[in-house]
Amino acid sequence: MSKLLDYLNTLDKDAAAREAHAKDPKAAMKKFGLTPEEKAAVMSGDKKKIADLAGVDEAALSSIQVNISSF
Repeated sequence: MSKLLDYLNTLDKDAAAREAHAKDPKAAMKKFGLTPEEKAAVMSGDKKKIADLAGVDEAALSSIQVNISSF
């Protein structure tokens, strides 16, 4: 599993992680260890790019409860 997918799953399941991301997404992603490319994809809200980097089909992102476009 990719680090980005781990991060998205963590945001989906962990309220404290969601809160940290909401307060300072760049710091939260850096602390988690995402690459600059992964961080840029999340910040862009581009589901296709995020899915490609996470190694999943774009449709799989719809099951993640966190609104990626709000990142």
